[in-house]
Amino acid sequence: MLELKNISYEVNDEVDEGREILHDINLTIDDHFVAITGPNGGGKSTLAKIIAGIITPTSGQIILDGEDITNLSITERAKKGVSFAFQQPVRFKGLKVKDLISLAAGTNLKINEVCDYLSEVGLCARDYVDRELNDKLSGGEMKRIEIAMIRARGTKLSIFDEPEAGIDLWSFKSLIHVFEKMCDDIDGTILIISHQERILNISDKIIVLADGNLKHYGTKDEVLPKLLGTTSAVIACEPLANAIG
Repeated sequence: MLELKNISYEVNDEVDEGREILHDINLTIDDHFVAITGPNGGGKSTLAKIIAGIITPTSGQIILDGEDITNLSITERAKKGVSFAFQQPVRFKGLKVKDLISLAAGTNLKINEVCDYLSEVGLCARDYVDRELNDKLSGGEMKRIEIAMIRARGTKLSIFDEPEAGIDLWSFKSLIHVFEKMCDDIDGTILIISHQERILNISDKIIVLADGNLKHYGTKDEVLPKLLGTTSAVIACEPLANAIG
């Protein structure tokens, strides 16, 4: 279970000194699949980075399974079972896919074990185990490999910052299937920042942030009608940015 208590964050650089990005956020996240959405600039990525330990909040506490992790570094939080996937996955020239998956698992995996993780995310394993993590891989391929890495780590909290960003529609549809499978298989919590209704529709709960404030938090049946301005479910895979911006 993840608890955020009175989380606030102010920018302290020369340009935006004193500008508040998040204001007094209080949340208890104890569900399998939770989406964070809201207009651009609302504080979504900042909140995710605070949870991961990339940014330190100006005030407040972060409690993971009863332990205060507010002052732990990103490395220390990773050891506690927190993973963070960036919008643009990091590429490691010279490092092969099989090596990355083994590093994530913390052991020298056998090829068939690496193949199992790659197959879970819809990649033909024999075509990828010996590929380098360089610019020859597409954005969709890199994001699937990153998800396979997180699966290999077996983390209790997996955070994804707009996984649909920069990929084509076919890759996006494939990613949806990957997350649906993760929902069925994973033990911990998946926390995804997204504007996409297809992702919101497979969520247990939806968090809406705007202007640094928590606007809504509830099930998709409770929150989606408020975002869409209708009481009926809209089946689509287009962004909700206009509806929530």
